[in-house]
Amino acid sequence: MAEDLRTAVASQTKRLSSSREVVERLEENGHQNKRLKRDADEEDAEDQNKKSPKRKIVLLMAYSGKGYHGMQRNVGSSQFKTIEDDLVSALVQSGCIPEDHGEDMKKMSFQRCARTDKGVSAAGQIVSLKVRLIDDILEKINNHLPSHIRILGLKRVTGGFNSKNKCDARTYSYMLPTFAFAHKDHDVQEEVYRLDRETLEKVNKLLACYKGTHNFHNFTSQKGPRDPSAKRYIMEMYCGEPFVRENVEFAVIKVKGQSFMMHQIRKMIGLVIAIVKGYAAESVIERSWGEEKVDVPKAPGLGLVLERVHFEKYNRRFGNDGLHEPLEWTEEEEKIAVFKEQYIYPTIINTEREEKSMANWLNTLSIHDFNSSAVGMQANNKNSKNSSDLEGSDGCDDDSD
Repeated sequence: MAEDLRTAVASQTKRLSSSREVVERLEENGHQNKRLKRDADEEDAEDQNKKSPKRKIVLLMAYSGKGYHGMQRNVGSSQFKTIEDDLVSALVQSGCIPEDHGEDMKKMSFQRCARTDKGVSAAGQIVSLKVRLIDDILEKINNHLPSHIRILGLKRVTGGFNSKNKCDARTYSYMLPTFAFAHKDHDVQEEVYRLDRETLEKVNKLLACYKGTHNFHNFTSQKGPRDPSAKRYIMEMYCGEPFVRENVEFAVIKVKGQSFMMHQIRKMIGLVIAIVKGYAAESVIERSWGEEKVDVPKAPGLGLVLERVHFEKYNRRFGNDGLHEPLEWTEEEEKIAVFKEQYIYPTIINTEREEKSMANWLNTLSIHDFNSSAVGMQANNKNSKNSSDLEGSDGCDDDSD
């Protein structure tokens, strides 16, 4: 009897041990299956990315440049944050480009149309690059961008397209308080001043002088008077009707040209302000195009916005070929306008009110000697350099990449 009991207990123990082994094996198989499924899902996602075709596209960008050290990324340098730092990070996180393409932007054939400098904003910047055409691509990129940087549009382009080289012209705007045009002999209260019709007509008459091809070597620090690349073609330049924001009257100057040198637009506007205010004679504009070195003041960078870039030759050749769209953004106009109202204009207005960059710069105009020699200019520029750059913004630099 005892022997039978021992045999039964041993048999039950063996069965329990066998059951535990089965359970352990099932659990192990379950964990293994989960691991296999997870690995398979990751492989599927990776395969999906690999299967997504890489195509050459352009992105329409808008951004507020305050707080950024310009558009262009400085790979390996984290000291100064740029617009492209945030853009590349969003492209990687959204799955549009592999991570190594973010480190070496040549791998995605990346090219910006215009290199806006520190603090300068854009409503119509264009970048060209090769990306994976994933589903809901714009939404996914924007989800990884701050609200003051937006991708507003995307278009397919030819494989060899380069947004900088294919660009025919750029249009910039410059928003400024109209008290900048008040004559130096008049005691002006900034919030009370309103631009009269006669002064606006004088401003536009002077701005129109820039139209055509001229030698702008005095409007940048990079070119000599005999450097052929200092000659630039300006298509139009004018000041629009004034408007009031936050009790201060502002106006917007627009300029369209083939390309611009560093600080060129700011100096063009700075010289017109100096003339209207009575610091310089109208003849200084024409004299500045000669070989003589002329002291041209540089208006603050705050207010400068890249409005639009133009691809007219490309559109004529490829825009109606049945394969590609013309690079026009009519459908995005409303989104561009909303972005400017939400992010660009308020930044310019509030910064001007808080930092008074224009008012401070106007105080430096008396330092300039518009009849001075190059030697005299160096001394004056040393004195006015810090004041003229109080806002910490440089102008545009389309063609010195």
